[in-house]
Amino acid sequence: MKVLVMGGSQFNGYSLVMELVKHGHEVTVLNRGRTAVDFPQSVRRLVADRTDRDQVRAVLGGESFDAVQDMSAYHPADVELMIEVFGGRIGHYIFASSTVIYAPSDILPITEDHPVDRGPNQIEYGLHKLLCEDILVDAWRSRGFPASIVPFSMVFGPRNILADREQRMILRLLRGRPVLIPGDGTTVGQVGQVDDQSRALRMMMLKPQTFGKRYNLTGGTYHSDEGYVDTFADVLGAKADKVFVPAPVMDDLWDGALVFEEGRDSPVLIDIRSSGAGQASAERTRRLFRLSHLVQRLAPNLHRWNRSVVFSIDRLRTDIGWEPEYTLAAMVDHVHRWMVAEGLEHNLDLDFTLEDQILAHLQDGA
Repeated sequence: MKVLVMGGSQFNGYSLVMELVKHGHEVTVLNRGRTAVDFPQSVRRLVADRTDRDQVRAVLGGESFDAVQDMSAYHPADVELMIEVFGGRIGHYIFASSTVIYAPSDILPITEDHPVDRGPNQIEYGLHKLLCEDILVDAWRSRGFPASIVPFSMVFGPRNILADREQRMILRLLRGRPVLIPGDGTTVGQVGQVDDQSRALRMMMLKPQTFGKRYNLTGGTYHSDEGYVDTFADVLGAKADKVFVPAPVMDDLWDGALVFEEGRDSPVLIDIRSSGAGQASAERTRRLFRLSHLVQRLAPNLHRWNRSVVFSIDRLRTDIGWEPEYTLAAMVDHVHRWMVAEGLEHNLDLDFTLEDQILAHLQDGA
């Protein structure tokens, strides 16, 4: 099968390219050509900046593919151009969306039919993924454009460009740092594995039963925050120095009642309630994402620190027979072995200032 991968040079895209090559597909990638990647010789590379619509038209206008896997569409104009260029002449278009589209819920797991969030707490990334989905669903219904939508969720794996997720937890444990766990550690989450997800994308190709549908794509198991930390520690053979951040402190940190200044050697506490100072939405979002790095947390702009968030993958199981293979422990082991091979155990530099500030605050209040 002739397959075009939009993107393909980093993390999810790279894993997908390797999965497709392994199964004998004829793979072409299109990206800006700025990232040096050691693709197999069989992979053909096209260079274009997808924000330059004329350039993309010129590069792809004479090309034909059975399937297009779009890993780098983030804005409505991105998918509009794909529909324009490939309308009527491809067998399948698969769009990588994100589970950040879904509204918070206490009814779990969240299925593909769950309400989405277009409200004031949604960030541009999530809103634009939703707008892309709207365009693709309309294109399927109105003109038969064969699109499928795949929201990814919290992906683990080698080459992850988001080092503040699993790589941060690995470094904490290997370096003997305290591990801050929000509340009592019982909040439940879910992560997926990059190669599992690439396999699902491959299995979806040219399956008409997937056209016009949305498919959650993540792991098959759930974990508590404390279970997440314990799994990392067990795999690494490390002792976790667990520090539970009391719920009232987490509430104050989350709500902006307690904010730590940056650029100071010692933690400085700001009480916004007494000072009357406000915070812009961008600052709120930045603060929440920093706090979500304590234990990997999805879309903190939407889901409070103690809200469990898990997704159903039953639609994928039913429609294409896919099943995730990696356990959480296997995911951690895979990433750790990659970090060792790349020298990241010693060379990766992450900022632990906020964690040190929270620890100091907890010690002062003890």
